[in-house]
Amino acid sequence: MNLVRLEALIGKENIEKIKNMNILVIGLGGVGGYTVESLIRSGVEKITLVDGDIIEESNLNRQIIALNNNIHKYKTKEFYKRIKKINKNVIVTLINTVINKDNIDLLFMQNYDYIIDACDTSIVKSLLIKKCYEKNIKLISCMGTAKRIDATKVRITTLDNVVNDPLAKKVKSMLTKEEMSFTVVVHSTETPIKSEMLGSSAVVPGVAGLYITSYILNDIVK
Repeated sequence: MNLVRLEALIGKENIEKIKNMNILVIGLGGVGGYTVESLIRSGVEKITLVDGDIIEESNLNRQIIALNNNIHKYKTKEFYKRIKKINKNVIVTLINTVINKDNIDLLFMQNYDYIIDACDTSIVKSLLIKKCYEKNIKLISCMGTAKRIDATKVRITTLDNVVNDPLAKKVKSMLTKEEMSFTVVVHSTETPIKSEMLGSSAVVPGVAGLYITSYILNDIVK
């Protein structure tokens, strides 16, 4: 894969660091999908994808993997094919299952440089944070992106600094102060729009996913 344009920005040594990273992404929806896409296009060559869901027609408005010709197919398997079309050298591991408190140890079968949490279950998020804190694994966790439309209000901080986010509030209630301050999060400062349906657009989840990759790249370059 030709990374000459990125190399011009960050140098050959950092390109090699990116290629040698091992990253896990849990959740391949709007946020996770854009994270995976941008990580692969940034040169990551070892990645584990975790999701047990299939692609639904309602995903077409915001999920980069969703196309008219792959409805009802597994997100993990469709991403595997997409990744190989971008860079055939990428080693892709698939965990094609829904993660819960009983099987969360599946996420720690390898050593990872970064774990990216783009799932939408507060209990799984809190357990993941606890385990990454215990094991000192770098974690970037995404909070709520649904019911929001203003992508300019996406921010990166630590979990203890997040306010005005119902999902973050649930997660924080299950953690210690130390665990919250350890956890890097992407979140939106926008007040959630009141809606009976869990509405979502392409812009806020997409930008959140790109912010995650941006954080990793800048963490490496620094």
